Amino acid sequence: MIKTEILQNLKCDGCANTITNALNKIDGIKNAQVELQSNSVSFEYNDENQIDIVEKKLANLGYPIDTDPNSILQKAKSFVSCAVGRISDKKD
Repeated sequence: MIKTEILQNLKCDGCANTITNALNKIDGIKNAQVELQSNSVSFEYNDENQIDIVEKKLANLGYPIDTDPNSILQKAKSFVSCAVGRISDKKD
């Protein structure tokens, strides 16, 4: 099955790189793809419980889904995740 989530705090390819790398490491999650223009991420999953795992991972990275609270801490986390994504993208 495929799920698409609308995200908060998504800014650039660095954010997208961090999100795709993190989600593709979760067991049972495949083909995570970020679409910057729509502020969304899509991924394949097999079990409904994996959606909760993905949503928690996104929040921990600073990219809560659009219906979740977006605190100052979430925004700060997203800047750190973005920087990590930019650095790791340059290494690849």
